[in-house]
Amino acid sequence: MDTLLTVAGALALVVAALSAPIQRLALSGPLLALLTGIVFGPAVLGVLDLPTVVEGHKELHEASRILLAISVMAVALRYPVRAVRSRIRPLAVLLGVAMLGMALVTTAVSAAALGVGLGAAALLGAALAPTDPILASSVVTGGPAEKGVAARTRQLLSLESGANDGLGLPLVLAAVAIAGPLTGGEALLESLWQVLGAVVFGTAAGWSGGKALRAADERRTIESGPLFIYTILLALFVLGASGLLRLDGILAVFVCGLAFNSTSSAAERSDENKIDEAVNRLMVLPLFAVLGAMIPWREWGELGWGRALLLVLGVLLLRRLPVLLALKRPLSLTWRDAVFLGWFGPIGVSALFYLTMEAHRLGADPRVLAAGTLVIAASTVVHGVTTAPGLALYRRKAADGSPETAG
Repeated sequence: MDTLLTVAGALALVVAALSAPIQRLALSGPLLALLTGIVFGPAVLGVLDLPTVVEGHKELHEASRILLAISVMAVALRYPVRAVRSRIRPLAVLLGVAMLGMALVTTAVSAAALGVGLGAAALLGAALAPTDPILASSVVTGGPAEKGVAARTRQLLSLESGANDGLGLPLVLAAVAIAGPLTGGEALLESLWQVLGAVVFGTAAGWSGGKALRAADERRTIESGPLFIYTILLALFVLGASGLLRLDGILAVFVCGLAFNSTSSAAERSDENKIDEAVNRLMVLPLFAVLGAMIPWREWGELGWGRALLLVLGVLLLRRLPVLLALKRPLSLTWRDAVFLGWFGPIGVSALFYLTMEAHRLGADPRVLAAGTLVIAASTVVHGVTTAPGLALYRRKAADGSPETAG
């Protein structure tokens, strides 16, 4: 543990000190963390002696669960409530149609590329469908993104990535029903309880937390600086209570953040929110370093490198981009924004969370965990490398005079 803290801490310090050059280069913090974990892991230097994902999926599940909760809370606090309300229609299309389409495409690609049965393919399709809010943050926050990318496009990607991490649970439960002993009726009832309960509980907790913060601000019983700590503690409380109630904790935290943002004084603390975003970008680094050290190299090889390459290319190219292009008109997107949203839908912590959840419920399937982590690693590399040139290309196309969509 001390070695892991040393490596992760040193990496975070380097990324924090060089954040501006890293944003300009074809790199990202999670990509650097993943490479650091590989170098210091058992496959190279052996400094970090960790089990593979197949053996250590329970610990990874808890780590990804906590990190994802903090991240979706940050997404919910990112935009004022009026901005969220104005995006309800396209957001519903992204969550109701696009995510299902991405799950079905990924299931088909997994079955064709790996030659696995419907159960394993469905588990991969459901786990890899959600857009990761942590990896997506690099294309919706920060100077290059905020100056170059249309506000509506950034808001849609951000809100989608926050909401679909929780709403991906019904898809995962459906896949568990296909692959395991859970019946379709049981999966439906559990989905309804978890999702609806999460909405109700998250709304109540966020409303109460927001009112409490506003009252504390008005009575001057709280210092001006601890908003980040306050929201983290609120997220952890909701996540833990949701676990006790067997609710969809990630969705509950996201809904809590929206309700909190509508009732609290958080919107009045814009400077603090910017600090919160910076800290959130650094918190993900230890998890990606651990993932790099826990890569199941042997299981990757057993997939067959030809099949593995076909899987990666199929998922990265077909999972999202064709779906978003097909939904260009319902989403009221220009071609520029449809391509941008279609490409930048990275696969990361949310996929790791659902893959390890499936392993916990059904037992670890080395093929599913190997294929899933391979796609996560590939997405981290490819989307990390293409972020800077993708933002630059978007700005150039915008400068050419292409019309922007109406909100």
